[in-house]
Amino acid sequence: MSVNKNKTIHSPRRRTLQRLSAIALGALAFTLGAAPVQAQQTKLLRIGYQKAANTLVLLKAHGALEKRLQPLGVEVKWAEFAAGPQLLEALNVGSVDFGYVGEAPPVFAQAAGADFVYTAYEIPTPDAEGLLVQKDSPIKSVAELKGKKIAFNKGSDVHWLVVALLKKAGLQYSDIQPVYLAPADARAAFERGAVDAWAIWDPFQAAAEKQVGARRLATGVGAVNHHQFFLSARPFATRNAQVEKILLEEITREGEWVRTHTAEAAAQLAPIQGLDADIIETGLKRYAHVYKPVDAKVLAEQQKIADAFYELKLIPKPLKVSDAVLK
Repeated sequence: MSVNKNKTIHSPRRRTLQRLSAIALGALAFTLGAAPVQAQQTKLLRIGYQKAANTLVLLKAHGALEKRLQPLGVEVKWAEFAAGPQLLEALNVGSVDFGYVGEAPPVFAQAAGADFVYTAYEIPTPDAEGLLVQKDSPIKSVAELKGKKIAFNKGSDVHWLVVALLKKAGLQYSDIQPVYLAPADARAAFERGAVDAWAIWDPFQAAAEKQVGARRLATGVGAVNHHQFFLSARPFATRNAQVEKILLEEITREGEWVRTHTAEAAAQLAPIQGLDADIIETGLKRYAHVYKPVDAKVLAEQQKIADAFYELKLIPKPLKVSDAVLK
């Protein structure tokens, strides 16, 4: 990678959780198959990212992708989103071509008619999200949350985490009071005691643990896989195999560096994400940063989420997840 990664990247961005997003990111540790290179159809690649999507944030900052695509005459434009649902809405209306989200947002987006395809996925990282309570909370188990208020971002990965943890504890979704809040608002409600628990992912999870002493009542371990996905707008993926191949190769290289230089990556992300480097490093270590091509197994796991959400009437119609794959 033609970039000096020993240089700390400085940014005047303000330090606030409002500017962070929904998903942390890893690297693409696989080699793409030898798909036939198609004729170049675009001169613009629009990437949607979230402030906590670490690999994409670093890829943007280092500029390696732009250097790879310059000989092809392809310009890269980056668009920041607060969370996966908003990013997928932009992808659906044609504002972005490629993005990175968790396992639940694609299900909601497909139910809403979004025309995207799954491109790659991260191997399970269930420890990177959890259900938090105050350090002095009398609640000691998920089963004790019956009738309680749980804050989480609607349509995000932790929406599925809550559903799965309740089922594991013998509770129904209707047994709790969901409070749909974005991370920053949920953190505020959690701190003032307006909710009994908060379902959240890293780095928000690590920040709450280190800054206010939040206690993890449960994590995704044993309940969910917590996959992350790279998604492409179907028309873009169909016409731009060469651009996507280069993009995924650069994501691979960036992610490999994150895995082998975790502390340095955290130091570079700190001024961008507005969190202390030790908090970011904790979050980075909870992700695998290993990606694989989408396969039948991971699609079957996505199908289980879609079926569960339909059963709970969280989406309006049954889905066939495998429809969101290039044939």
